Amino acid sequence: MRVVIAEDSVLLREGLTRLLTDRGHDVVAGVGDADALLKTITELDDEGALPDVVVADVRMPPTHTDEGVRAAVQLRRAHPGLGVLVLSQYVEERYATELLAGSSRGVGYLLKDRVAEVREFVDAVVRVAQGGTALDPEVVAQLLGRSRKQDVLAGLTPREREVLGLMAEGRTNSAIARQLVVSDGAVEKHVSNIFLKLGLSPSDGDHRRVLAVLTYLNT
Repeated sequence: MRVVIAEDSVLLREGLTRLLTDRGHDVVAGVGDADALLKTITELDDEGALPDVVVADVRMPPTHTDEGVRAAVQLRRAHPGLGVLVLSQYVEERYATELLAGSSRGVGYLLKDRVAEVREFVDAVVRVAQGGTALDPEVVAQLLGRSRKQDVLAGLTPREREVLGLMAEGRTNSAIARQLVVSDGAVEKHVSNIFLKLGLSPSDGDHRRVLAVLTYLNT
Protein backbone atom coordinates (compact mmCIF):
# COMPACT_ATOMS: atom_id res chain seq x y z
CA MET A 1 0.00 0.00 0.00
CA ARG A 2 1.35 3.43 -0.99
CA VAL A 3 0.51 6.27 1.41
CA VAL A 4 0.88 10.04 1.55
CA ILE A 5 0.64 11.61 5.02
CA ALA A 6 -0.39 15.25 5.59
CA GLU A 7 0.10 16.30 9.22
CA ASP A 8 1.64 19.54 10.51
CA SER A 9 2.88 17.94 13.73
CA VAL A 10 6.30 16.56 12.79
CA LEU A 11 6.22 14.14 15.72
CA LEU A 12 2.86 12.66 14.74
CA ARG A 13 3.76 12.60 11.05
CA GLU A 14 6.96 10.70 11.74
CA GLY A 15 5.11 8.40 14.12
CA LEU A 16 2.48 7.55 11.51
CA THR A 17 5.20 6.98 8.94
CA ARG A 18 7.07 4.60 11.22
CA LEU A 19 3.88 2.81 12.21
CA LEU A 20 2.93 2.12 8.60
CA THR A 21 6.40 1.33 7.24
CA ASP A 22 7.01 -1.14 10.06
CA ARG A 23 4.01 -3.05 8.74
CA GLY A 24 5.30 -3.20 5.19
CA HIS A 25 3.56 -0.19 3.67
CA ASP A 26 5.28 2.49 1.59
CA VAL A 27 4.91 6.09 2.77
CA VAL A 28 5.86 7.88 -0.45
CA ALA A 29 5.57 11.43 0.98
CA GLY A 30 4.95 13.31 4.21
CA VAL A 31 3.89 16.97 4.17
CA GLY A 32 2.92 19.59 6.72
CA ASP A 33 0.16 21.65 5.08
CA ALA A 34 -2.72 21.40 2.63
CA ASP A 35 -1.02 23.24 -0.23
CA ALA A 36 1.93 20.85 -0.06
CA LEU A 37 -0.49 17.92 -0.05
CA LEU A 38 -2.29 19.10 -3.19
CA LYS A 39 1.02 19.82 -4.93
CA THR A 40 2.42 16.41 -4.01
CA ILE A 41 -0.63 14.55 -5.30
CA THR A 42 -0.56 16.55 -8.53
CA GLU A 43 3.11 15.69 -9.05
CA LEU A 44 2.55 12.02 -8.32
CA ASP A 45 -0.42 11.96 -10.69
CA ASP A 46 1.70 13.53 -13.43
CA GLU A 47 4.21 10.72 -12.90
CA GLY A 48 1.46 8.11 -13.07
CA ALA A 49 2.19 7.17 -9.46
CA LEU A 50 -0.85 8.17 -7.41
CA PRO A 51 -0.81 6.67 -3.90
CA ASP A 52 -3.50 4.28 -2.73
CA VAL A 53 -4.53 6.49 0.18
CA VAL A 54 -3.95 9.89 1.76
CA VAL A 55 -3.99 10.26 5.54
CA ALA A 56 -4.62 13.92 6.41
CA ASP A 57 -5.27 16.03 9.48
CA VAL A 58 -8.54 17.99 9.33
CA ARG A 59 -6.85 21.17 10.59
CA MET A 60 -3.56 22.35 9.12
CA PRO A 61 -1.67 25.62 8.54
CA PRO A 62 -2.04 28.46 8.02
CA THR A 63 -5.31 28.95 9.97
CA HIS A 64 -5.63 25.49 11.54
CA THR A 65 -9.36 25.41 10.83
CA ASP A 66 -10.47 23.34 7.84
CA GLU A 67 -7.56 23.37 5.37
CA GLY A 68 -7.02 19.63 5.64
CA VAL A 69 -10.59 18.55 5.08
CA ARG A 70 -11.05 21.02 2.23
CA ALA A 71 -7.97 19.57 0.56
CA ALA A 72 -9.36 16.07 1.15
CA VAL A 73 -12.68 16.98 -0.48
CA GLN A 74 -10.83 18.54 -3.42
CA LEU A 75 -8.70 15.42 -3.86
CA ARG A 76 -11.74 13.14 -3.79
CA ARG A 77 -13.36 15.19 -6.56
CA ALA A 78 -10.22 15.24 -8.69
CA HIS A 79 -9.21 11.62 -8.06
CA PRO A 80 -12.28 9.45 -7.32
CA GLY A 81 -10.14 6.32 -6.97
CA LEU A 82 -7.89 7.85 -4.30
CA GLY A 83 -8.64 6.74 -0.75
CA VAL A 84 -8.81 9.58 1.79
CA LEU A 85 -8.67 9.11 5.56
CA VAL A 86 -8.89 12.25 7.69
CA LEU A 87 -7.88 12.52 11.33
CA SER A 88 -9.44 14.95 13.77
CA GLN A 89 -9.00 15.81 17.43
CA TYR A 90 -12.76 16.09 17.86
CA VAL A 91 -15.91 15.04 16.03
CA GLU A 92 -16.76 17.85 13.61
CA GLU A 93 -20.03 16.84 12.04
CA ARG A 94 -19.99 19.44 9.27
CA TYR A 95 -16.63 18.20 8.01
CA ALA A 96 -17.68 14.56 8.24
CA THR A 97 -20.83 15.29 6.26
CA GLU A 98 -18.90 17.25 3.61
CA LEU A 99 -16.39 14.44 3.24
CA LEU A 100 -19.12 11.83 2.85
CA ALA A 101 -21.08 13.84 0.28
CA GLY A 102 -21.13 12.57 -3.29
CA SER A 103 -19.17 9.41 -4.01
CA SER A 104 -18.45 7.63 -0.76
CA ARG A 105 -15.98 4.95 -1.80
CA GLY A 106 -12.62 4.95 -0.09
CA VAL A 107 -13.29 7.39 2.71
CA GLY A 108 -12.52 7.49 6.42
CA TYR A 109 -12.90 9.85 9.36
CA LEU A 110 -11.19 8.89 12.60
CA LEU A 111 -10.43 10.63 15.86
CA LYS A 112 -6.72 10.91 16.58
CA ASP A 113 -7.17 8.84 19.73
CA ARG A 114 -7.71 5.82 17.44
CA VAL A 115 -4.11 6.05 16.26
CA ALA A 116 -3.09 4.64 19.63
CA GLU A 117 -5.05 1.49 18.76
CA VAL A 118 -2.39 0.52 16.23
CA ARG A 119 -3.97 -2.56 14.69
CA GLU A 120 -7.37 -0.91 14.27
CA PHE A 121 -5.78 2.20 12.77
CA VAL A 122 -3.70 0.28 10.23
CA ASP A 123 -6.71 -1.86 9.34
CA ALA A 124 -8.70 1.33 8.75
CA VAL A 125 -6.02 2.78 6.45
CA VAL A 126 -5.92 -0.45 4.44
CA ARG A 127 -9.71 -0.62 4.25
CA VAL A 128 -9.95 2.94 2.89
CA ALA A 129 -7.12 2.26 0.41
CA GLN A 130 -9.14 -0.69 -0.89
CA GLY A 131 -12.24 1.44 -1.45
CA GLY A 132 -13.96 0.72 1.86
CA THR A 133 -15.12 2.83 4.78
CA ALA A 134 -13.60 3.64 8.15
CA LEU A 135 -15.70 5.86 10.39
CA ASP A 136 -15.04 6.52 14.04
CA PRO A 137 -17.85 5.27 16.30
CA GLU A 138 -18.17 8.79 17.73
CA VAL A 139 -18.71 10.19 14.23
CA VAL A 140 -21.31 7.54 13.51
CA ALA A 141 -23.09 8.28 16.78
CA GLN A 142 -23.39 11.97 15.95
CA LEU A 143 -24.56 11.37 12.39
CA LEU A 144 -27.15 8.88 13.55
CA GLY A 145 -28.14 11.18 16.40
CA ARG A 146 -28.86 14.00 13.97
CA SER A 147 -30.88 11.67 11.78
CA ARG A 148 -32.96 10.50 14.74
CA LYS A 149 -33.94 14.10 15.40
CA GLN A 150 -35.26 14.19 11.86
CA ASP A 151 -37.19 10.95 12.48
CA VAL A 152 -35.32 9.26 9.64
CA LEU A 153 -34.82 6.16 11.75
CA ALA A 154 -38.21 6.16 13.43
CA GLY A 155 -39.21 2.90 11.78
CA LEU A 156 -36.19 0.92 13.00
CA THR A 157 -36.14 -1.22 16.11
CA PRO A 158 -33.47 -0.55 18.77
CA ARG A 159 -31.56 -3.62 17.58
CA GLU A 160 -31.73 -2.50 13.95
CA ARG A 161 -30.37 0.91 14.96
CA GLU A 162 -27.54 -0.84 16.76
CA VAL A 163 -26.75 -2.94 13.69
CA LEU A 164 -26.92 0.16 11.48
CA GLY A 165 -24.42 1.95 13.69
CA LEU A 166 -21.98 -0.96 13.47
CA MET A 167 -22.49 -1.16 9.70
CA ALA A 168 -21.66 2.52 9.40
CA GLU A 169 -18.37 1.91 11.18
CA GLY A 170 -17.45 -0.36 8.27
CA ARG A 171 -17.90 -3.68 10.07
CA THR A 172 -18.81 -6.84 8.19
CA ASN A 173 -21.87 -8.91 9.04
CA SER A 174 -19.67 -11.50 10.75
CA ALA A 175 -17.99 -8.80 12.85
CA ILE A 176 -21.40 -7.41 13.84
CA ALA A 177 -22.56 -10.89 14.82
CA ARG A 178 -19.52 -11.33 17.07
CA GLN A 179 -20.02 -7.90 18.62
CA LEU A 180 -23.70 -8.53 19.39
CA VAL A 181 -23.24 -12.23 20.18
CA VAL A 182 -25.85 -13.35 17.66
CA SER A 183 -25.77 -15.57 14.57
CA ASP A 184 -24.72 -14.37 11.12
CA GLY A 185 -28.20 -15.21 9.92
CA ALA A 186 -29.76 -12.91 12.52
CA VAL A 187 -27.54 -10.03 11.39
CA GLU A 188 -28.40 -10.67 7.73
CA LYS A 189 -32.09 -10.48 8.63
CA HIS A 190 -31.58 -7.19 10.49
CA VAL A 191 -29.64 -5.76 7.54
CA SER A 192 -32.41 -6.73 5.11
CA ASN A 193 -35.01 -5.12 7.37
CA ILE A 194 -32.96 -1.93 7.64
CA PHE A 195 -32.75 -1.51 3.88
CA LEU A 196 -36.42 -2.34 3.46
CA LYS A 197 -37.48 0.25 6.05
CA LEU A 198 -35.14 2.92 4.68
CA GLY A 199 -36.32 2.31 1.15
CA LEU A 200 -32.87 1.16 -0.03
CA SER A 201 -32.12 -1.76 -2.32
CA PRO A 202 -29.44 -4.03 -0.81
CA SER A 203 -26.34 -4.29 -2.99
CA ASP A 204 -23.43 -6.72 -2.93
CA GLY A 205 -20.60 -5.83 -0.59
CA ASP A 206 -20.75 -4.67 3.00
CA HIS A 207 -19.14 -1.33 2.25
CA ARG A 208 -21.67 -0.52 -0.47
CA ARG A 209 -24.47 -1.16 1.95
CA VAL A 210 -22.85 0.99 4.60
CA LEU A 211 -22.29 3.83 2.20
CA ALA A 212 -25.82 3.65 0.87
CA VAL A 213 -27.11 4.04 4.42
CA LEU A 214 -24.77 6.94 5.14
CA THR A 215 -25.71 8.65 1.90
CA TYR A 216 -29.37 8.35 2.85
CA LEU A 217 -28.75 9.65 6.36
CA ASN A 218 -26.88 12.67 5.05
CA THR A 219 -29.52 13.82 2.58
